[in-house]
Amino acid sequence: MRVSVVIPAFNEAKGVAQTTANLLLVLNVLQNSYKTEIIFVDDGSTDDTRPLLQSAWNGDETVKIVAHEQNRGLGAALRTGFSYATGDIVVTTDFDGTYAFELIPTIVEQLVRDEVDIVTASPYHPAGHVEGVPKYRLMFSYGASLLYRLLVKWQVHTWTALFRAYRRPVIEHVQFESNGFLAGTELLVYALQAGYTVSEFPATLKTRSFGQSNIKIARVTRSHLIFQLKILRRRLKNLFQRPSP
Repeated sequence: MRVSVVIPAFNEAKGVAQTTANLLLVLNVLQNSYKTEIIFVDDGSTDDTRPLLQSAWNGDETVKIVAHEQNRGLGAALRTGFSYATGDIVVTTDFDGTYAFELIPTIVEQLVRDEVDIVTASPYHPAGHVEGVPKYRLMFSYGASLLYRLLVKWQVHTWTALFRAYRRPVIEHVQFESNGFLAGTELLVYALQAGYTVSEFPATLKTRSFGQSNIKIARVTRSHLIFQLKILRRRLKNLFQRPSP
């Protein structure tokens, strides 16, 4: 089997050296069992992210570095990464080390072992943890996930994590609309509605180990609320359109 690791990046120059070192260790583990590739998507960075990545991975045929000339958002970066990915399993993860890269082989193995279509990191799972994340960020993320549990599937505790493993049919057949941070949640919601299966990986969510977060809380919160309202309206419409017994 082949594994593709898709990593969006925007103005991450300060973390290139650390990310490269950590990923090299992961590659050595993954390549014992899978043919592996990494796809970096530089989403219009205005710093030296792209040249530093090119220098760090120069000549490594397992790494692809693709770029948007302008910043288009996380969702657009994921679509670009998926279009370059050739793996039977596609992993998405943050550039900034929010979830430890060394966990990538573990979620891949869980996907294979559980025979599911998606494995998603879940710090809000009863066995998950959160370390050092600002309370305002945590309140937004936990609150959004709680609403998705109520609206879509109660058994899934975390809906906003980027750190996931997908079987290829999911990324080929499930479309998502957002170009921004909502994209990962849309993909999970639409995949579940289409009948794909998911299991959670209880993980530890940590604060960024370098750089600054690019997330805009107010904008992202608004996009989640609009999407949740859309889900609710669809559920109500389906409920009232059911024929009477």
